[in-house]
Amino acid sequence: MISKKLALDVLNSSLSTGADYAEIYCFNSKTQSLGFENGKINRTMNNYKKGVGLRLLKENRQVYGYTYDFTRKGLMSLANKMSKSFEGERLLNVDSFKTIKYKNRNKVKNSYFDVATSEKVNLLRIGENIIEDYHDLRVVRHLANFSNVRQEITLFNSKGKTFKRVQEYGSMAFQVMVANDEGFEQHYTSINVQGDISNFTKDKIEKAAKEAVEIALQNLDAKECPSGVMDVVIGHGWGGVLFHEACGHPLEASAVSRDLSCFKKEMVGEDVASPIVSAVDDSTIPGAWGSVDIDDEGNLGEKRQLIKDGKLVGFMIDDYNGRRMNKVGNGACRRESYEYSPTSRMSNTYIENGTSTKEEIIAKTKLGLYTVAFNGGSVNPSTGEFNFGCSEAYIIRNGKICEPVKGATLIGKGSDILKQIDMVGNDLELGSGMCGASSGSIRVNVGQPTIRLRNVTVGGRGGELK
Repeated sequence: MISKKLALDVLNSSLSTGADYAEIYCFNSKTQSLGFENGKINRTMNNYKKGVGLRLLKENRQVYGYTYDFTRKGLMSLANKMSKSFEGERLLNVDSFKTIKYKNRNKVKNSYFDVATSEKVNLLRIGENIIEDYHDLRVVRHLANFSNVRQEITLFNSKGKTFKRVQEYGSMAFQVMVANDEGFEQHYTSINVQGDISNFTKDKIEKAAKEAVEIALQNLDAKECPSGVMDVVIGHGWGGVLFHEACGHPLEASAVSRDLSCFKKEMVGEDVASPIVSAVDDSTIPGAWGSVDIDDEGNLGEKRQLIKDGKLVGFMIDDYNGRRMNKVGNGACRRESYEYSPTSRMSNTYIENGTSTKEEIIAKTKLGLYTVAFNGGSVNPSTGEFNFGCSEAYIIRNGKICEPVKGATLIGKGSDILKQIDMVGNDLELGSGMCGASSGSIRVNVGQPTIRLRNVTVGGRGGELK
């Protein structure tokens, strides 16, 4: 997007007052989207986004700026303004660039931008027809959306390194809103793919649309969840969002390095979870929604072991926050676009398989809650305290999944919840979505097998569990 000669000039200008690292991040993206409302197309859009981010570091100080202006004048002006953040003599000079080589595990062979809009419309209609075929007057509104994105990223840094990354991905989502005289409920499902349009199969679309309708209607008729301290079984796949939020974010260097996490760097090697719990963040899974072959600092993607047999063994680290930890980045640095300074973020984060089956876990739970998915909540990374609302949950009685309930909230601390896991299933599955934090909204997978937690505080308006 900019020449190597211009990149050298911009970097050297920005380094003139003593910064010990400089980085140029060129970003160019194109997004197509179309949407349905109640079976009719109501939106088609094409969005373009292009800009350059410039980051300067000196020891533990960071400054970041960006511009839409790719001209020499615009980029040199940004570099000169940002260099004034430091006072000192030049510490380094960049003479040339070497291209960083990496495996392209996530290449999209057939671009979405070569696919006719009519084909995308027809795919959405598969799901829309499923919803409309219910002929249920309680369905008051339903939305469907298909979007695809292509991003081209080029980075130059003062280590004399450069790389270019091109990525494409697509998403389809269904949202169903239902109502009766007693209230209103809704449910959201999505299919997210880092791959071409052939991944959006008829079976996947029908399953997602059917789930959106049936869970919304189920919650409309469900009784309020009881409250109290009880055993909780969390389903595989999207159930992993609890670990992602309550434990994953506190394991990012952006929190750990500033002592804003319940997990301290000095705790490596200590028991932080049940000995049957192991967890990883892996950005190398080919085609996975959260995978990144090379991160936004130019470090290669890795499989990062976070917890092994209950012991804390590692963190997700970017180079900048790694300075405070005396660690180098391990491929976990990400951002949404040039408008955000990068930092340590998750990719595909999950609890690894155990030895129990889902059926065994349910059968050994006399009375408790089985929750399949969550619909939001809050976490304090410094303490690990969290509360999460459940979008699909059921009561377990005498080892069987029984009546659905709504309004369930799980309350606790991430550091405690890991130790409360006493059964881990062998049915690992990943669930895809978006994660928002200081460096913007990025693609992530959460995941886990079915797990059981003992003595969890559950909030609800349904009285005592009996």
